[in-house]
Amino acid sequence: MALVEFTMTGSVAVIAMDDGKANAMGPDMISNVNDALDRAEAEASAVLIIGRDGVFCGGFDLKVIRSGDVQEQVAMTTAGAQLAMRLYGFPKPVVMAATGHSVALGGFLLLAADHRIGIAGDFNVGLNEVAIGMSLPPFALMLSRARLAQRFLTGAALNATMYTHEQAIAVGFLDEIVAAGDLRSVAIAKAEALGSLDATVFQRVKQDLRGADIKAVMDQMVAG
Repeated sequence: MALVEFTMTGSVAVIAMDDGKANAMGPDMISNVNDALDRAEAEASAVLIIGRDGVFCGGFDLKVIRSGDVQEQVAMTTAGAQLAMRLYGFPKPVVMAATGHSVALGGFLLLAADHRIGIAGDFNVGLNEVAIGMSLPPFALMLSRARLAQRFLTGAALNATMYTHEQAIAVGFLDEIVAAGDLRSVAIAKAEALGSLDATVFQRVKQDLRGADIKAVMDQMVAG
């Protein structure tokens, strides 16, 4: 079963994640998304990342986390952090369509995007790391400080508060809410609009805004 489907809609690269379950970011999913981003960087003016019905991303693969294989755990979490940083600094506009729950790394992926669209419904968005006994690594702390509204930073990052999609707009995880049936078309239209901006200037300003923070995180990862 393919974990990621890559299609082009006009000039927009649509990267659809679907593992049939929680869209866990295990080694294969992370690799597949990176491969799709390679294509998008070469072929598209903008990127749309979308989840499966009811779930955008449930975080890292718990099977790996619970495996006891420290080497595999470190490799997966490092790859996930690198993916988040790649998205945060991606040279093309990145839109994410939250089709449902976005938890842990799923929340950080939303924070890494340029525009985030959710849907009405009984869905959770949030960072549950502290609730399950995990600390926040440098990439997660940086994205939290950069993208979450200051008045919600403690609740979201420290207190592991979960939010509805409607609440997540004020917190900083999402930018807008649309009807579920309109999600894909609205997200593609937004990606097209962002993709029509001056590509050279967009990339330069994105680098100016985020490049130093990304470099600091990546340097910390290399230093161990």
